[in-house]
Amino acid sequence: MQQDHHRKKNTKEVEFFTEYGDATRYKILEVIGKGSYGVVCAAIDTHTGEKVAIKKITDIFEHTSDAIRILREIKLLRLLRHPDIVDIKRIMLPPSRRDFRDIYVVFELMESDLHHVIKANDDLTHEHHRFFLYQMLRALKYMHTANVYHRDLKPKNILANANCKLKICDLGLARVAFSDTPTTVLWTDYVATRWYRAPELCGSFFSKYTPAIDIWSIGCIFAEVLTGKPLFPGKSIVHQLDLMTDLLGTPSADTISGVRNEKARKYLNSMRKKNPVPFTEKFPDADPLVLQLLQRLLAFDPKDRPTAEEALSDPYFKGLAKIEREPSCRPISNLEFEFEKRRVTKEDIKELIYREILEYHPQLQKDYIAGNDGTNFLYPSASGQFRRQFAYLEENSGKNGPVIPLGRKHVSLPRSTVNSSTIPPKARQNFSVFDHRQVTEKAATDVRVSETVSGTTQNVSRPPHRVPTG
Repeated sequence: MQQDHHRKKNTKEVEFFTEYGDATRYKILEVIGKGSYGVVCAAIDTHTGEKVAIKKITDIFEHTSDAIRILREIKLLRLLRHPDIVDIKRIMLPPSRRDFRDIYVVFELMESDLHHVIKANDDLTHEHHRFFLYQMLRALKYMHTANVYHRDLKPKNILANANCKLKICDLGLARVAFSDTPTTVLWTDYVATRWYRAPELCGSFFSKYTPAIDIWSIGCIFAEVLTGKPLFPGKSIVHQLDLMTDLLGTPSADTISGVRNEKARKYLNSMRKKNPVPFTEKFPDADPLVLQLLQRLLAFDPKDRPTAEEALSDPYFKGLAKIEREPSCRPISNLEFEFEKRRVTKEDIKELIYREILEYHPQLQKDYIAGNDGTNFLYPSASGQFRRQFAYLEENSGKNGPVIPLGRKHVSLPRSTVNSSTIPPKARQNFSVFDHRQVTEKAATDVRVSETVSGTTQNVSRPPHRVPTG
């Protein structure tokens, strides 16, 4: 009977975590996130000494739509290598090409996100504001020149470090608009957070949309940085439009006439006349230059909003923006996303995800392309320790376990000294996390294209705690 019990326990362990060879490379520190997708742990890469986040995504093939979203995100993050976009370090190789159900994605580890930075810091300076907006627009320029729309930009999807570095994450809702497509239709699964949703998406105003939807979201996020609270916290679509028009005024007759949706056009025509509120009144403490740019980002009509590239050339960024620091990206090939244009089975998606995993294992990829791929891989049993750590964290997350800390140790960036490789050792103690001088220095020296495409993070004085949670 004891043998039967032991056998059942072992079976459960194997089901939870099959023998992933890369597991021996990482030392688990603590759980930092748990949700419907699985669990995320902070770990140390024993090969490099770097702290990383390992995200286990469970039962990825249970629902085809979820599997496609995962495939889309890991593919886009591989193709969009940029200092202001979160980086996947590697994806662990599964033990079998055919029989895996979970994947383990190793991300760079970031400390917090912009949502918590806004909540916890009421002393951000104009330099912080400018540097934050510059990084967000620089990332958008790279994405949009690749014909990628993020579609779900919000403060929680912008990661932050103590050196004021921001990175966009969570590309599961992103889409590629291919050049051979005559119009970019309204993808039916658009479910982005309402508060940051462009007006044309709130009312289905147009039969197509443009990258201007992301520009609007950045405008909403930046307004929240300025005031510390959401700009348009609508309780419904109608309430959302009311809040927008309360600030911006009712749209012009020309704008309304361009609305394709008849019901939306009637609604806008029936709306009582509202005059716009001056931005100097809404944001009394803001830099006048930034208000001019913000008014452009939050134009009700999408054709009146600037592109990310045009926004970067605004006078607000004088002295910070340089074209060589703001790379463009070549448009993504149709072949990368041909699966979007056909009906795919679970086996098709499994094969495509497996091929994405092989992108991080060049020799095995070479063998696979050459037709020398085996169906199973055998690894040393040392990965059992990694499996047990993950199992313990998943089972005990949310309980009163005294051994491993399960939550954040702080809700935002630490207010202690930044140990950054860009600051000489003797000078480090003179810089606070959100020191005006530090941001100025970062803006003047650190934002450049020569940043590694892997988006290497700076060392900070406390353990990082925020990773993309999909």
